[in-house]
Amino acid sequence: MPLTLASLVHHSALKLSVRAGEDRLDVPVRWAHVSELADPVPYMEGGELLLITALKLDAEDPEAMRRYVKRLVGAGVVGIGFAVGVNYDEVPEALVDAAREEGLPLLEVPRRTPFLAISKAVSAALAADQYRAVTAGFAAQRELTRQALSDGPEGLLAALAAQVDGWAALYDASGAVVAAAPEWAGRRAARLTADVERLRERSAPATSVVGGSTGEANGEDRVELHSLGTGRRPRAALAVGTAAPLGTAERYAVHSAIALLTLTTERSRSLHAAEQRIGGAVLRMLLAGQPDHARAVAGDLYGDLLDAPFRVIVAESASASAARAHADGHARVVSAQPTAAALAAADTDGDPLEGLAETVESAAARTGEAVLVVPEGEARVVILAADGGAAVAACQEYAPAVQAARAAAREQSATDEDELVVGMSAPAGPIAAAAAYKQAEQALSVARRRGRALVEHEELATGSVLPLLQDDAVRAFADGLLRALREHDATGRGDLVASLRAWLSRHGQWDAAAADLGVHRHTLRYRMRRVEEILGRSLDDPDVRMELWLALKATAAAGE
Repeated sequence: MPLTLASLVHHSALKLSVRAGEDRLDVPVRWAHVSELADPVPYMEGGELLLITALKLDAEDPEAMRRYVKRLVGAGVVGIGFAVGVNYDEVPEALVDAAREEGLPLLEVPRRTPFLAISKAVSAALAADQYRAVTAGFAAQRELTRQALSDGPEGLLAALAAQVDGWAALYDASGAVVAAAPEWAGRRAARLTADVERLRERSAPATSVVGGSTGEANGEDRVELHSLGTGRRPRAALAVGTAAPLGTAERYAVHSAIALLTLTTERSRSLHAAEQRIGGAVLRMLLAGQPDHARAVAGDLYGDLLDAPFRVIVAESASASAARAHADGHARVVSAQPTAAALAAADTDGDPLEGLAETVESAAARTGEAVLVVPEGEARVVILAADGGAAVAACQEYAPAVQAARAAAREQSATDEDELVVGMSAPAGPIAAAAAYKQAEQALSVARRRGRALVEHEELATGSVLPLLQDDAVRAFADGLLRALREHDATGRGDLVASLRAWLSRHGQWDAAAADLGVHRHTLRYRMRRVEEILGRSLDDPDVRMELWLALKATAAAGE
């Protein structure tokens, strides 16, 4: 129990008596301070019991005492101890009346009780209270540790909620609620997602308070949010909700919980790095056509992910995609171990690839899905269930959101924000993992060319090939192939390009193509012979006809 004025009044050795403020004796006392200054307010912090003899005060002047007492109340002084038998034989009525008007407790100190005795009593009581708080804090730490070892984070949160007489919740790296205690607190914790997101934008360790100081102003509790993790980017967050600000013992309990959860988080990082190395080996075996060996290495780590249809995702930052734009398009060999840069990516603020991995893994964890994430240089390879689960949905939502956010950031600050480019395969089984990986790379290439955040391979099969002709290399090929015909037409000696387009669109049917052009079919035959002569290639060759048709489509798509 904290020291109060009532405790001092009931102290048998002090012999204090109450002259005013009888109904305010339950106010906590932070310290006892002696001051004979006419205005001691500049030297007060609030919560003090002020001890005076009125050496420099006109204690019998009612107006002076009203001003004096009012300033003390405004400074947070919790009471006055007036020593009688020194300058005044009894407490002046002017001071008593002023204290009663302001509701400030006024204690009469007998001559045989020195101020030093009161100061010692206050100091001893505060020390005892601090000792009790520390002892309770150590006991809470032992209980929290025991619960963390026996029941994990869930047990720790339950013990913490009991210690602070409130509730507690743990959030993952994406800001989603992982666990809460008591059970009803999950709904309250979910409403703080936006506040957790803002906390994650700050370097760890970071703390914020949500709600009023007592929670009474708006009917809500007071919630403290604490980031967890030792890196610059918080790995998780802890929320603690109470009806009032935390006391010393409760504060010890919260700090102990933060330390234990941080240790758990850092241990999880080490385990996660080991899982990534195993995942790299598993992925390498799948791509090598060894699904049985992959299952043996994975064991139960990825559940039944390797036994059911899955999708393969290849994700890169826009800068990495630009560097790959000149690659020959063949599938790359995946390293069995993540690079040091990949393992340290979590400590890089604003890394879209790390954000994608965290988002997908968190979504999968909430629904019990298995997911495999492997760093591959400056990219990420992800294998996840193909049955339309939460992980796939999270990826489909995250990539476009990152692209939009980065575009907005560039417009506002002119900074070079790195974007995210993702390719997703169609559903495939373990035997077809290499084919699924190739599909993901093909989809990634299309996403890069089209400036899109995410492309699924199914889109390529159901869409049109024409958008692919908008590539600069394709248009350059088309311009080179048709240049001689365009130069011929520019001299006014014929309309070979239009005639070629009409003839190809009619599959070589002379009468139909000539009718479309409004010329005689013999005229069209003559023009096609001139096309062959100028190009030096035969229109009887189906490959030649295909190339010419694609070249015409490419130039038409470019508006030429």
